[in-house]
Amino acid sequence: MTLYSPPGRPLVAARRVLVVGDVMLDRYWFGTVERISPEAPVPVLHVQREEERMGGAANVALNVKTLGGQVTLLSMVGQDEPAQRLQALLHQQGIATVLGQDPSLQTIVKLRLIGRAQQLLRVDFEQEPDHEVLSQMLTDFARELPRHDVVLFSDYGKGGLAHIPRMIELARAAGKPVLVDPKGSDYARYAGASVITPNRAELMQVVGSWQDEAELERKAQSLRERLGLRALLLTRSEEGMSLFEADRVSHVKAQVREVADVTGAGDTVIATLALMLCCGLPLQQAMEHANRAGGLVVAKFGTATVSYEELFA
Repeated sequence: MTLYSPPGRPLVAARRVLVVGDVMLDRYWFGTVERISPEAPVPVLHVQREEERMGGAANVALNVKTLGGQVTLLSMVGQDEPAQRLQALLHQQGIATVLGQDPSLQTIVKLRLIGRAQQLLRVDFEQEPDHEVLSQMLTDFARELPRHDVVLFSDYGKGGLAHIPRMIELARAAGKPVLVDPKGSDYARYAGASVITPNRAELMQVVGSWQDEAELERKAQSLRERLGLRALLLTRSEEGMSLFEADRVSHVKAQVREVADVTGAGDTVIATLALMLCCGLPLQQAMEHANRAGGLVVAKFGTATVSYEELFA
């Protein structure tokens, strides 16, 4: 695979990405397992260390920041302890935020219990925000839009992007490229976006399965045309990536390396793609860099990021 020349670091540092979507706090409890509970046939985890990381759209924003770009995160959280911890982590990383707060909303937390170097259990704490509460995000979005080069929507299906059709409309009217990491089966809400980046399972949920590459291309191109997209980028794990544009289809092989954890790999891919595009790289070249970034991040444990130096070493 040919990796195209990277944009210079000063150019990357001058670019601004607006990340909008569902944020969450990822908590990890690490410990040892030496016995089975007498109360039920489950392992007993003796917790020895705790760690907190930014998840969801917050991890996407962190990926942009780590790569050297400027980023603003727009989302909604509760008025609770996880929100305070999430805001503290964002502040520590120097990520600009516009976080609406709702006292009735529970900030999303994903708690992972880790023993013997593997995940034993994940516990999710979440609730869907009220649509009236989310309407204030439209005002914040319209205010932030002119100051950014590209808009990136990170949809985790938690309800935070209820007004995404209107946001895409505003972004397109302002001439801003729009990238979407999609979720669910209703892709009509992403109509008018520049690029969407589903994985295989997500695309199958929308267009059904395919028997060969020819059928995949027909279905992907049909969806792209129906939604009015510039391109559809399909991430295919060990099969690499496929980019479907109006006049061509491009493929790139996966970067071969040992996989430690695929958590958050999609965040790294779309963050890299967005930053490369607003640096002026063509889609195919941006995909090459995003593919390499995804290969690097899956070698790390948990939600992780890739630096400019790692990506372009």
